[in-house]
Amino acid sequence: MPRIPTTRPYHHGDLRAALLESAERTLREKGAGALSLRELARAAGVSHAAPGRHFKDKQALLDALALDGYERLDRTLTAATATTPGAALEQRMTALARAYLGFAIENPELLELMFARKHEPAGSDRIAAAVDQTLGSLTRLFADAQERGEIVQGDPERITLVAAASLHGLAALVASCALEADEAMTGLDEHVHLLLHGLTPR
Repeated sequence: MPRIPTTRPYHHGDLRAALLESAERTLREKGAGALSLRELARAAGVSHAAPGRHFKDKQALLDALALDGYERLDRTLTAATATTPGAALEQRMTALARAYLGFAIENPELLELMFARKHEPAGSDRIAAAVDQTLGSLTRLFADAQERGEIVQGDPERITLVAAASLHGLAALVASCALEADEAMTGLDEHVHLLLHGLTPR
């Protein structure tokens, strides 16, 4: 009679992707505190040591989730930019804002993780580069608007910081249930208009 193995198989077709998918599901349902490499291994049907080939510890897994989130957000913003080529600044900015807020509403737990301060040293540079890459859509938008004479001159990265803080603040209000998601999306055009034109009488 063949011996029944007492441990789970080590091999998995694409273990890293399976672990990340399962980790994000746990993040959505239970929060980052519930994440465990051992539990993820059990769910994936591999030995408890197998995840160590991809993530040395839980923090490395969290950093990988954050990086994946930035890559997805970057693709979302890039796609939004492509829908309004040659349009006026306010239209292009509104498209970007709608894409960002939509991502935030669909992925509140992931967005919070992406902006968490704690990262392992090896992942900090990659996280910083991912942030720069993601915000690049906004920076390019404002730099182009400056060339067109649509906004004031100045450091486009500083202008990006102001715009990103405004949009992220709106997303945070939704995530904390201080603002309904539908209300935020409905009022987004006015939000962008106020952001671009300010509050002084004209």
